[in-house]
Amino acid sequence: MRQIQSLALFATIACAALISLAQSKPAQTANPSWTVQIDEIRRVAGMIPGRRPLRINVLKFAESLRAKKFSVQGAPDEPSVQARTVFQIVYADGTVMIDSGMDEQVHRFFGRGTVEPYYPEAANQVEQALRKARAIIITHEHGDHIAGVIRSPFAAELAPKTLVTRAQMEGLETNPQMPEIKITPETASRFNVVDYEKYLPFGAGIALVKAPGHTPGSQMVYVALESGREYLFIGDTAWHMDGVRLIKGKAAPWIQEDEAALLLQLKWLNGLSHSESNLSIVASHDEDERKDLISKGILGDGLE
Repeated sequence: MRQIQSLALFATIACAALISLAQSKPAQTANPSWTVQIDEIRRVAGMIPGRRPLRINVLKFAESLRAKKFSVQGAPDEPSVQARTVFQIVYADGTVMIDSGMDEQVHRFFGRGTVEPYYPEAANQVEQALRKARAIIITHEHGDHIAGVIRSPFAAELAPKTLVTRAQMEGLETNPQMPEIKITPETASRFNVVDYEKYLPFGAGIALVKAPGHTPGSQMVYVALESGREYLFIGDTAWHMDGVRLIKGKAAPWIQEDEAALLLQLKWLNGLSHSESNLSIVASHDEDERKDLISKGILGDGLE
């Protein structure tokens, strides 16, 4: 309990300390000189004392069926599965969720007229895990990552323990990806909203990394377990890890991204993939990687 209480206390202090900054200036767009250092991220993740997480789980609750050429520039025009996932960080005395999933109506938006797999039983497990979690982190402000809080029948319960950035909130209020996730100022006031320049310590072993590019509010989540294993959850910086391996962005005509910022991020991630053998870089939608990390025991299959 002490560990999660420290996390909650930090979130409260962070919100109080940073909210005036977030309100005093508009959300920042991607900086062409974006740069971060893994050693600095590790230091920030160690700022909050307490036991670090024990393990991390993943659950797929839906799929999008897309040609791989859309996920990675220059990839072949062959079938590919985009997994819709959430992640669960497990401490000895509680859990933290990364992203919140979505309901079936929002899922239909991504099919663009095509009926795609949605797993109600898994979606129900996501909802139960969100309610049980002590905190919820959102990687970015798109429907498949935030709708599980906004559109939940338990939204009033979930929002106060959900941390979103000022850029994410501004997107949801003024330029939502879809009408279903547009929120009012009254609803926005229920969330914990913060802003930060580069890194933000969140709990023992967790650091948030500002990474605008895919969206203005995109961020990565670094997690170091008690065992020493490290993870970097990159959200939608790449839809498939081939984007990191080849340093290639997406080729999906229906999205608008800051391609220059994403290229810097992909180059940095590619370097990490070669230099940091203990670090698992996790893309939210890569079905091939999801299966591989589960088979190797790096991610647990299912939520607790």
